[in-house]
Order: sequence, then structure tokens, then C-alpha cells
Amino acid sequence: MTSPRSNDPAALVKVVVGHASVIAALMFYLGAVYLSSFYGYFHLSPWNLGFGFSEFVTGSMSLLTLPVLVTGSVLLLAAELVRLPGPVAVGLSAMRAAVARWHLHLLLVVTGLILILLWTRLPPYYGWTAPVTLAVGLLLGHAAAGPADDKRTRSGSAPRPGGVPLLGAGLLLLWAATLGASYLGAHNAQEHAHHVGQWTGVVVLSEQRLSLNGVHEEDLGAGRRHRYRYTGLRRLVEGPDAYYVVPIGWNGDTDPLYVIPKTADTWVGLTRGS
Repeated sequence: MTSPRSNDPAALVKVVVGHASVIAALMFYLGAVYLSSFYGYFHLSPWNLGFGFSEFVTGSMSLLTLPVLVTGSVLLLAAELVRLPGPVAVGLSAMRAAVARWHLHLLLVVTGLILILLWTRLPPYYGWTAPVTLAVGLLLGHAAAGPADDKRTRSGSAPRPGGVPLLGAGLLLLWAATLGASYLGAHNAQEHAHHVGQWTGVVVLSEQRLSLNGVHEEDLGAGRRHRYRYTGLRRLVEGPDAYYVVPIGWNGDTDPLYVIPKTADTWVGLTRGS
């Protein structure tokens, strides 16, 4: 029977707003992890660069790589197939029975626990496999125990607390997403640092001589307000109070990151990178 509140517009709006709030909070969190790892490679923090909510949410979009999109599409398709009657439902029931009979969920749980114990020895790009394996084992175990819990509930006995495995699986998947965002941020930062010449170019005019190594300096004459001109710089990011720049031949392991403050003593212009 249809719920009396199912056609209530106010209730529908509350559900949509609630789901949107959870998604926005998750995107903000993952974006903060990603950008912290990305700018951490350059010894900066996004919290000190004046980033707001929109920048962190936008940063989370960098996690939408091809494997993530394919996995998400498969999960959405599987969720829709579960609702189909007939042969699909029979096949899912057979799969659930096979999982319960062969205890496949326990195998995945044990494997996940072993991977977590060996987590420090896993390559950085495989660290997420440990919590994902354990989470899949918990979800399969919960799915396999579903019919048994329904029978116990109908017979009057207390059902098993099924929310605990779901909560644990959710936390594990959040941990896996955090590991993936952190790794991807550092990886993308390293790739970005290998193409410094393609960054936005920076021209600096200054009243006083600046100590910038690895750049071209020109003395425009004593009669100029901004006497010194510096080229051969590339912009990493612009903060609220300064530009963070590097020379074209910058080496992230040995060379410093230059901070050009936004003051009346300096003028900064932007050009195309090569």
C-alpha cells in the first residue's frame, strides 16, 4: 500500500535535501583530502590559500577517473538489476545461498584483515584494496544472512543487528576513498611538477631587487618605479596575499618555492606557458 506521505512534496524535498547534504559533505571531505595531498607535495596547505567550500568540492571531481566511473556504473546497474523480478531474482537468491554455503564472505573478511595487517608493506596505489576487501566481505555476509534474519523476525525471535556490518562496511569504504584521494593527490602533484614549463607564466616587476635564483633579471633603470623585471617564472597557485611561483627548471626535491607578495612594491603579470 502506498504510504500517505509518499506523494507529499514537502517530504520529497526533505529527502532530496538530506541526500544532497550528505553527498556535498562527502565531496567536501574527499576534496579536502585530495587538495591537502596535492599541495602538500609543494609544502603548502589549501587551508592557508584561501580555498572555500566550492574549491574543495571541485577538487573532489579530480577523483572521477575512468576506473572509478566504470565501477560506479557497474554498481548502479547491479542495484537496478536487484529490483527486477523473475530470473534475476532467482539468480540472486542462488548466489546468496552459494555465498552462505561456501562461506565466501568469511574468506573475504579474513583476506581483508590480513591485508590490513600487511597494509604498511603494500604499494601506495594498492593500499585501498585492504579496506575494500574487508567491506565487500561484510556486505556479502549481510546479504547472505538476510533471509535467515527475516525468518527469525517472523517467528518472533530477535533478529540479528544487521546495521552493524553495514556501518562497518561504510566506514571501511570511506577509509578506502580517503586513501585513494590522498594517493591520487600526491600522484597528480608529481605529474604536474614534471611539466612546469606548461604552467601559467609570471612576470614580476619590483622596486627592490629580489633574490630569485634561476630566473632572468633585467634592470630597467633608476628612473622607473619598478626598476627590476623578472621573467622565467611559472605560477603554481595564487593565494589571497601572494603568488606562489617557481622557475622553469624547478626541482621539487631541492629547489625552493618562491612567494611573491601582493604589495605596492611589486607588480605581477601573467602570460601563457610554453
